[in-house]
Amino acid sequence: MNEVSLPTYRGRYYPRSRADLVQRVAKQVSPKRFEHILRVEEMALRLAKQWGVDLEQASVAALTHDYAKEQSTQKFLDFIDAKQLDPNLKAWNSAIWHGIVGAEIVADELDIQNQPILDAIRQHTTGAPYMTTLSQILYMADYVEMGRDFPGVDEARALAFEDLRASVGWQTRHTLAFLVANGKPVYPLTILTYNEWSVEK
Repeated sequence: MNEVSLPTYRGRYYPRSRADLVQRVAKQVSPKRFEHILRVEEMALRLAKQWGVDLEQASVAALTHDYAKEQSTQKFLDFIDAKQLDPNLKAWNSAIWHGIVGAEIVADELDIQNQPILDAIRQHTTGAPYMTTLSQILYMADYVEMGRDFPGVDEARALAFEDLRASVGWQTRHTLAFLVANGKPVYPLTILTYNEWSVEK
């Protein structure tokens, strides 16, 4: 995995500089969460270079994927109402909200309107039956950033560079197995993701 230089923002995805975006994200999250975000950006840039995705776009998506992670429950609920999102979302929590609802917060507060970036944010926790290469990269970068340490992480990390689609299936399969084994609820979109990416057809 070769090192990748940080891209210079040219205003295509975020209207200001990367330094400005980093500063704004840092104000919204804890230091530990911010360190994770920077590691996700590093991994996303490596994967973007491997799979031919614009580095600036990958950087913006990675830096903003957890922007809403530590927002209040009330803010999420307010955005669900204001944006007329599926009211069934209210039965979940920030683990789901920070992606699906977080994309709306990012669009409003950071003036990011690029739909592939917003979709990648929406899908980075739950996945989706259809994911662009950018969405796949963010989904995997969040899972295998270099601070992650769980059984199989080295295998998943290597697979992301060898066969991105297969790595998405690997993650979804293992995440679903973990949730079921621990008696955790499974968001419906994750099951649809499993059926599309993890099942042999």
